[in-house]
Amino acid sequence: MTSLDLSRLARFEPISTLSPDRLEELAGLCFVERVSKDMDPLRMNVTKSPQSFYLLKGNLGLRFQNGRKVILRGGSKASNYPVNDDKGSLKYTVALTDIEILRIDQDLLDIMMTWDQLAGYESSDAQDARAPDTQLKRDTAGWMRKTSVFSAENLQNGVFSRLPYANIEEMFRRMTVVEVQAGQVIITQGAQGDFYYLIEQGTAIVSRTKIVSEPPVTLAELGAGSAFGEEALVSDNKRNATVTMKTDGRLLRLNKDDFIELLKAPLLQYVDMEKAKQMVEEGAVWLDVRFPSEFVFEHLADSVNTPLHEIRGILGSLDQAKQYITYCQTGRRSSAAAFILIQHGFNAVVLEGGTRGSRRFARAAP
Repeated sequence: MTSLDLSRLARFEPISTLSPDRLEELAGLCFVERVSKDMDPLRMNVTKSPQSFYLLKGNLGLRFQNGRKVILRGGSKASNYPVNDDKGSLKYTVALTDIEILRIDQDLLDIMMTWDQLAGYESSDAQDARAPDTQLKRDTAGWMRKTSVFSAENLQNGVFSRLPYANIEEMFRRMTVVEVQAGQVIITQGAQGDFYYLIEQGTAIVSRTKIVSEPPVTLAELGAGSAFGEEALVSDNKRNATVTMKTDGRLLRLNKDDFIELLKAPLLQYVDMEKAKQMVEEGAVWLDVRFPSEFVFEHLADSVNTPLHEIRGILGSLDQAKQYITYCQTGRRSSAAAFILIQHGFNAVVLEGGTRGSRRFARAAP
């Protein structure tokens, strides 16, 4: 396979409607596939997700359900459209010569197009005389077009892939911009949670002090597109880490009430113990997000202990194909853990009320 240059990609429909930045990002995710004569590229798709494919070079025979036959030639006007655009009526294809094709994930393309349209959308009240609102609309469009922050990966698998688009627009409308400098402390361990942050530009360091007499331990380095500050807002607890800017940068900030309304409420799902046990029988995994000392004293059978403050560090060892049920004693810490998992593309729900709220909590042998 070889990569596809931007000029070739831009001639295809509806890909040509993408913004320049989004088009450039898509070009980096696309590859040219060579198919030998007499092969059917329509049946060569080994991925589970629906794919659209375009003919780049060579001649391709198309046979439709009604018996009609067409020869599609690479470089023709007709080849600017997906070969399998009307999949229901297309019976099979056959390469009449050696050909080159381009496959694109339909879901990915739709997400990119939707995001671009949202960024460029002007509602009927766009001419509202209120200047701050007009400026906010311009800022929102600018933020949403930044592929360094809202990459295809984030849009397809991250927190934004699960939010209603109306919530996304409203979230950006309510966000404020904060210019920050290297060395500036954004949130402090032990402080009350007040804001949720997205990094638009710059790099930040997450650290935690375990023993007052010792220096803080660095937990993570966050770059453009990363979010922080959600744990205290979801769990309604104090900050469990300090975040300091490593470089100058620019943050987008959302206050606690807006975060709960627009992000926490629509994203988190709660299940009772009966439903949770059924899910475990079907393959879901219990995640106990309490401290090890609590876990040793009592825990659900077959559960995995992943303390909330360590959950970011073990994301790479979790299986995105599995469903996770987070729990703690009350549901506060487990809510925060589930939100972090969801932000990183995992399927997670919360045990409603925690172990205290369940009458069927059985202590497993230590």
